[in-house]
Amino acid sequence: MEGGVHKADKTEFKECFSLTWKHPYILRLAFSAGIGGLLFGYDTGVISGALLYIRDDFQQVEKSTVLQETIVSMAVAGAIVGAAFGGWMNDRFGRRPSILFADLLFFVGAIVMAVAPIPAIIIVGRIFVGLGVGMASMTSPLYISEASPAKIRGALVSTNGLLITGGQFLSYLINLAFTRTAGTWRWMLGVAGFPAFVQFILMLMLPESPRWLYRKDRKEEAAEILRKIYPSHEVEKEIEALRLSVEAEIAEEGSVDGHGAFSKLKKGMGSIVVRRGLVAGVLVQVAQQFVGINTVMYYSPTIVQLAGYASNSTALALSLITSGLNAVGSIVSIFFVDRAGRRRLLLLSLIGIITCLALLSGVFFGVASHSPAVDLSSQVSGNLTCSDLKPASSTTWTCMNCVKAASGCGFCAHDGNKLLPGTCLTSESAGKEFCEAASREWYTRGCPSNFGWLALIGLGAYIISYSPGMGTVPWIVNSEIYPLRYRGVCGGVAAVANWVSNLIVTQTFLSLTEALGTAPTFLLFCCVSVVAFVVIFLVVPETKGLPFEEVERMLESKSYRAWKKRSVQAQP
Repeated sequence: MEGGVHKADKTEFKECFSLTWKHPYILRLAFSAGIGGLLFGYDTGVISGALLYIRDDFQQVEKSTVLQETIVSMAVAGAIVGAAFGGWMNDRFGRRPSILFADLLFFVGAIVMAVAPIPAIIIVGRIFVGLGVGMASMTSPLYISEASPAKIRGALVSTNGLLITGGQFLSYLINLAFTRTAGTWRWMLGVAGFPAFVQFILMLMLPESPRWLYRKDRKEEAAEILRKIYPSHEVEKEIEALRLSVEAEIAEEGSVDGHGAFSKLKKGMGSIVVRRGLVAGVLVQVAQQFVGINTVMYYSPTIVQLAGYASNSTALALSLITSGLNAVGSIVSIFFVDRAGRRRLLLLSLIGIITCLALLSGVFFGVASHSPAVDLSSQVSGNLTCSDLKPASSTTWTCMNCVKAASGCGFCAHDGNKLLPGTCLTSESAGKEFCEAASREWYTRGCPSNFGWLALIGLGAYIISYSPGMGTVPWIVNSEIYPLRYRGVCGGVAAVANWVSNLIVTQTFLSLTEALGTAPTFLLFCCVSVVAFVVIFLVVPETKGLPFEEVERMLESKSYRAWKKRSVQAQP
């Protein structure tokens, strides 16, 4: 947005409803571009449920946590590349072609995954989808921002964030809808091709961003688009404002001696303002991921199963809670971020996160220490019994020993009371079929327990704590803490740090639960969150209500301390 970040308030939302009702073209434009956010949310969320059924269909996936993590995280790896490539494509070819190209990537990735005969092809499809996610994550809000009336711009851009969380919620609903359909995970992953196709058609009928056209000296085309967006009496004023803004932007770029990102960053690092801002911006983005959010968003059905809910459909249904709360939290953030302040909201959010992760760690410790015993007398004849189970050790074996056996075994719960001793069988299909034929619950992840409901409360409370603070504020901080002439390159560095941290977390979560145990893994994230609290307290200043010039003066002050309170000056 011209002049800096533009956030929506209640008045702006009322104005948005009024103006879009009178000029439906604006709503059509924002909605069409916003489907990119919906696809972003859907494709990052859908894998959490699809993974349960991919494991059922492919034994090599069931037996390899690294392969499971790779299927999930390759979309994140693709997003890192997609975001970098999308930045170049946006500047070179425009916002509209970038969205169209992202749609092609989404569509191709969805089809490849839907027909994949082996896990490797699923991974290829996830990479295609990830490239689309990376491009959509930056292009959709940029297009909406540049092609929206200034007075409702914040409200329209905010809808993109809501569509991302809405897309994640939709992915859980779609997952639940296909649980009893043949080819479950293929439908779950393939459905994403439909909204991509719809957006492609809609974007073909919409114009390029007027701001991009003006910068490319296609001024008459830009003016024609502005005439469709603004009332006739406001058009000339907006054309003049666009001219002044673009000229100021070009002048700012020229002041850093070069247009390349690396030359800008190199020059910027010579300034204490940029260094302090970049440290705060990068650390808050890294902290956003290292508190473990995407272990919840990408693996929540698996976490629910670890808590003792064996059924795939039950795990998906219960996971709807976390996704729905995440969407609600995004709305809450819109109304509180300018009241509570960025820094305070971050710190309060982290206090809640630390508490919830400690609770989850305690719950999973309870699940592990109170898991049902394995009863030798109930073992079946033939080759169905777990090969690691030895008569001498059976008296000390529990369900947890069974599901963690090196040969890969499953726990067939007691047919009356799941907390009573059960049977440890091979995890091959024969063992599962034998158990389910006897109407007994089959466990390969967690174990039956009385603590599962506490895990659901912990997950829900974690999302409530995370979403309004750590979920949204890091992006706002990064839009306010850098000098205007370095905002693009520094924001890009922080965004890459976010995606790389996301990749690290998603690629290691299941391996950590396997190596350390579920309880120690959540305790590890709890300790990281404590470190994040200390770091944010020390390095992230309050930028609420401060003009950009005042933020620069604050960062370059010799007496600068992030935790010191400063008087808020009204923006001119």
